[in-house]
Order: sequence, then C-alpha cells, then structure tokens
Amino acid sequence: MPPSVPRWMDLPRLLPSYKRREPLILVNGLAEQPESWFANRAPLARHFDVKVPEILVYDGDALHERIESGEDVTVDYLADRLAVFLDQFVQRAPYHLVASSLGCQVVLTYAVRNPEKVAKLALICPSGFYGDESLPTMEGVKRSQYDTLVKSVFHQGRFASDGLVKAFERKFQNRKWKKGVLRTLRGTVGHSVNHLLPRVTPPSLVIWGADDQVLSDVAGSIRAARQMADVRQVVIPRCGHAPQIEKARLVNQLVSRYLRDKLKNIPPDLDPEWFLENRNPPRLRTKFALPSPLLRAFS
Repeated sequence: MPPSVPRWMDLPRLLPSYKRREPLILVNGLAEQPESWFANRAPLARHFDVKVPEILVYDGDALHERIESGEDVTVDYLADRLAVFLDQFVQRAPYHLVASSLGCQVVLTYAVRNPEKVAKLALICPSGFYGDESLPTMEGVKRSQYDTLVKSVFHQGRFASDGLVKAFERKFQNRKWKKGVLRTLRGTVGHSVNHLLPRVTPPSLVIWGADDQVLSDVAGSIRAARQMADVRQVVIPRCGHAPQIEKARLVNQLVSRYLRDKLKNIPPDLDPEWFLENRNPPRLRTKFALPSPLLRAFS
C-alpha cells in the first residue's frame, strides 16, 4: 500500500491521541441573524468546536407554521428550539453557551432547565435583566426607518454604514421576513428573566456596553446580574449594544479566556464597579480615561 494512502487499521491506535474540542454554541439576538457573529466565529474556533444554530429564521417555514397556528413566538419556544438542536445535532454536553441580547434570555432559560448540560455562559448585553428596553426595532420596522434601527445598536457611527442599512432594507422588503420579525417582537418584547437569575448555576461572564442605547438601565442590569451564583462582569467603554461587532477582538479575548479559565484580573477600564461609581447621566461615560493596554490591544 502506498504510504500516502490512509491505513484504516491504524485508526484505533490514532484515536487515543485525538481530542475533540469543547462545543461552543453562539445564539444571536432579536435584530440579528447568525451572520452577526462574523467577527467571532473564526477566533473562537481556534479553541472550541463552534456551532451556530439558526433557531430564529424570520422567513423560515418552522416559524411561520407556528405563526399560522396562532401560537406566539416566545422565549420559551426559542429555548425549546435550542434544546432540540443541542440534543439531536450536537449531543456532546456540557456546552459553552455564548449569546447576545435576546439570545441571552434563551440560553439562560435553557441553562435553568438543564444545568447539567451547561459548562459556562458568556452573555453579551443581555436583555430582560432589569427595566424596560428601548426598541427602535419595532418603530424602525413599522415606519421603514432602517437607519434608525441600525444606528441604535452601535455607539460608533462607522459601524452603522449605508451598506448595512441597505441590507436591512432589502431584508424587510421580504414580506414573510418582516412578518416573522414583527411577530417575534410581539411575543418577546417585555419578557423578563430576572426571576431566573438566582437559579442560574453555571459560571457566567456578562459583557456590557457602557453606551448601550437599547437597554434603558445598564447600571440596574449590572446589579440584577449579581443575583447569579457565579458571575463575572465587565463594562466596555465607548460601546453600544453589539460589543461582539464594535469591540470584537476584545470580546473574543474575554470570552475565550474566560471559558478556558484564563481570565484573571479584570482591567480597571472594564470594572463594573468603576462604571457604577462614575457614570454621569444623562451624558453617560464621558469621564472614561484612555483605555488600558489590554483594552487598547484588543479593541
């Protein structure tokens, strides 16, 4: 047999040295689609087996079958969808669950129901922790103000590009897609997971954007997160509701290090206690100094 041809009889000998990476599941939020993890998938895949379940496809048949049946699209429904994906198509618990915004409510609900199947959580700008939310998504969709919708997510204007605005506009020209968004909004807006926080047992990292314009009370949300049994929190200055995009390198480092037990001290620039003591409404976070070397390196 030529040496270049695999010898299947060697497989039992090789298998003990082969180690599959731990599964890491990315769950997007309400105004996003799985593509929103474009800056995170490859860096995280260096250490984990990354999966991105499409549990919320706005023009998908599964969602519209539920809508046509008269049932609401709720957080509980989405958590059930996540459970089906993990149980049938991953099947390697415990899982690292990384989510943003509404996706955080979904993974928290799953984690409370299935604590033995969750290794760690990384939650990015989670909604539903405390207070109301400012959702220009709803008005932006109804009034076709897609620039308002996009700009509300980011602190830095360069991320709300004309190209991204036009991409959303094209999406919403699909009537089925738009109906899926509106029905999902109707079923999830105002949902709270505050009562679940004391029941979250997996170790959790929570990442906030200091200039988040979607969450009405970031400080209140930080304090609410303290109810979780094992939680670490960071607040990223000059950042809106999508740190995984605006501060992708920093978020990738924080998440990867945390999940691998390599996140030691939190830099002062990211300390939530500093944020709580120094915030200055209504002109929030104007006192932030230049970023620390870590923040400068990864942001």
